[in-house]
Amino acid sequence: MLKKRIIPCLDIIGDRTVKGTNFLNLKDAGDPIELSKKYIDEGADELIYLDINATIDNKNIFIELIENIAKNVNIPFTVGGGIKALKDVEDLIKSGADKITINSSAINNPSLISNISNNFGSQCLVVAVDIKEINGVWKVFIKGGREETNFEVVEWVKIAEKHGAGEILLTSMDGDGTTQGFSVEITEKVANSINIPVIASGGAGQEKDFFEIFTKTRATGALAASVFHFNKIKIPDLKFFLTNKGIPLR
Repeated sequence: MLKKRIIPCLDIIGDRTVKGTNFLNLKDAGDPIELSKKYIDEGADELIYLDINATIDNKNIFIELIENIAKNVNIPFTVGGGIKALKDVEDLIKSGADKITINSSAINNPSLISNISNNFGSQCLVVAVDIKEINGVWKVFIKGGREETNFEVVEWVKIAEKHGAGEILLTSMDGDGTTQGFSVEITEKVANSINIPVIASGGAGQEKDFFEIFTKTRATGALAASVFHFNKIKIPDLKFFLTNKGIPLR
């Protein structure tokens, strides 16, 4: 069994971390640098930073903040939001990011996945997939969850893998911020349909949710935000719990 990863996610607007429920009703969660230091001290395996309004606002990627993060973070971190071209990727990698993630731009231009993979390597490319169940079908959404696409999730992740994605970040919009547990069934279906790692996201509320996603699916990473930001779950306690349950952690 591949070692599993615990990954805090920091949604960014401006220079602040925010968190909402079902992608709505955002509230301030703190300074991203201070949160990052806390998570490193607690033993997080990776960090993900998402500029969640970048695509909607059509603004440039947040290079200055990423440079500051890189000075303070000594574990792998991924950056996403508003990435539309190879130059954006180059700028972020130069700024210190280990990996980048694309979502809307991948749907709008799948060849961007291939171009990034061919130029920088698939290991640095995470394709983020935001999904919501519509009449029994898990559909893919873009633009921060505001726009439904024609893609069903399994169809899309197979296309992303074919184009060179190195990893999938699968976020259940139905579960996001609810703390009611990960969407296990669809995560299992997605992970079984492709041969690249899947990070499960959306709904973590208790330690047992992480155990469930790691034992009932092939997900190799579990991402959470609010439970970490607001100290509902502490990463050392979570890792102790999972280790005692026999889950191999990075």
